[in-house]
Amino acid sequence: MPKLNFRLDESLHAALMRRALGANLSLSAFIRQLLEQAVDERKRYVFSSQDEILATSIQILSIVATSVGEQSPSALEQGMVQARMILAERGLLGGEDIP
Repeated sequence: MPKLNFRLDESLHAALMRRALGANLSLSAFIRQLLEQAVDERKRYVFSSQDEILATSIQILSIVATSVGEQSPSALEQGMVQARMILAERGLLGGEDIP
């Protein structure tokens, strides 16, 4: 198997590490999958096996958030703050969204 070596700036490296951790992959495995996506003629998303689970989870959480928000707006706000912190820890928020 050929081996590639290249340099990254610190911020890109840190962002890739967070995304790899969030995907439960090593940095090398994560980057290999990104490169596979880049050369895929169908332009499919590499992590597509998780798309259906993600879509279902978002729908369920939206229903729960709506219900909680109607019953207790303060509980909803606390939950949203906690969710943003968890997403930020995993590198799943853009820089402007980090609390």
